[in-house]
Amino acid sequence: MAAEIERKFLVRHAGWRAAVSRSVPMRQGYLAEGNASVRVRVDENGASLNIKSMTLNISRLEYEYPIPEADAHEMLDQLCQRPIIEKTRHYIEAGGHTWEVDEFAGDNAGLVVAELELSAEDEAYERPDWLGEEVSDDPRYYNVSLVTYPYRDWPDRTG
Repeated sequence: MAAEIERKFLVRHAGWRAAVSRSVPMRQGYLAEGNASVRVRVDENGASLNIKSMTLNISRLEYEYPIPEADAHEMLDQLCQRPIIEKTRHYIEAGGHTWEVDEFAGDNAGLVVAELELSAEDEAYERPDWLGEEVSDDPRYYNVSLVTYPYRDWPDRTG
């Protein structure tokens, strides 16, 4: 059984930018949702199909499989719900962990979320000074939710 343990946070300021080791543009879309989301993603490493349980928790079931890039582009263009999620993922090493800071574009421009994958729900981690409020339990910040309720439509746009 595959599992993902991930915490999600807002960022307080742009101080994270100085620590970025690499950045990867991504395009992803969702084919289905229900008990699980089914996502297609294309990035510099190729294309993948991802299935993730839809539980509101920091620990979820997750399965990911490589697929032909041409198939992924066709699915994104023809089958996925709109809007397509466009973002740049920035990688930052801090406190012995790799942080992923997602900077969204398109209909979700202005949203910046930091994620941290852990090996256990109670694993200790250092909080960089740029890290803000934890939003792991707020479904609005799930990528699959940003398709049906994009950040541009949020009335307060502050969480």
